Amino acid sequence: MPNVSMTVNGKAVSAEVEPRTLLVQFLREKLSLTGTHVGCDTSQCGACVVHVNGKSVKACTTLAVQHEGADVTTIEGLAQNGELHPMQEAFKEHHGLQCGFCTPGMVMSAIDLVKTHPNPDEKTIREGLEGNICRCTGYHNIVKAVKAAADNMGG
Repeated sequence: MPNVSMTVNGKAVSAEVEPRTLLVQFLREKLSLTGTHVGCDTSQCGACVVHVNGKSVKACTTLAVQHEGADVTTIEGLAQNGELHPMQEAFKEHHGLQCGFCTPGMVMSAIDLVKTHPNPDEKTIREGLEGNICRCTGYHNIVKAVKAAADNMGG
């Protein structure tokens, strides 16, 4: 079996994996980083979004071995020194979550969205999050949270 090495949340990690191991399985099963969720296994829901080399990636549709040497950030890697990332704080403050299942992937996607659109309007936010499904909310508070975070992040 191949060995895969990468940096996850700032730490060098390495593990033996089957070649067919998905990145989400590697994170959850080998590294016990369970904040990255598996919702649909078909790349439809976005619950598995992580950042690979700074870009949003659906971890349920990519193999761990494809990310040899990559820099991966999961929801667990966002908070720094006990302080939530501005996007996490905005989701909390604007109640952009209910059950929380979609939240990690939604937050990761929203951060990438704000990097490419620093001052997004409602339409841009809604279109940018189309690959993330929330079954509990009407997205209104999620949109408010993303807008607030964008403003706080310098947008």
